[in-house]
Amino acid sequence: MVAALLRRAARCRFEVAVRGTDGRPVVIRNEPLLDDGTPMPTRYWLVDAELRRAVSRLEASGGAREAEAAVPAEALAACHERYAAERNAAMPPGHTGPRATGGVGGTRRGVKCLHAHLAWHLAGGDDPVGRWVAERLALVPVGRDPTGP
Repeated sequence: MVAALLRRAARCRFEVAVRGTDGRPVVIRNEPLLDDGTPMPTRYWLVDAELRRAVSRLEASGGAREAEAAVPAEALAACHERYAAERNAAMPPGHTGPRATGGVGGTRRGVKCLHAHLAWHLAGGDDPVGRWVAERLALVPVGRDPTGP
């Protein structure tokens, strides 16, 4: 199912981190290295097609610049540090080869990819940009029936 959502085979091991109310994958959590050993900077990947389209529309209308302006620089820098620390902690023990650099979406500062920020936020990450995206898209919490209590 994930390969169909990605429209290609996954290039590393992953697990489904978030499922929708219908059980379909929404976010996957990638291993920090691709199958060929290449570092994978994006730990959380938004795979839900509808959400990807909505975030793409937000990005196309200047959303990355708006999010970067809305989130204090210190909060964004701390977010990148937390993301990188989590990804680095998942590296195989004793790994001495190359490692991914940067934080969310592989960037060190600023906002590069709203999809990656939203994916981490939905998976429970403390991501102020992901929260900003969720608010703009008026998302109900994933896994909760919007018609329920």
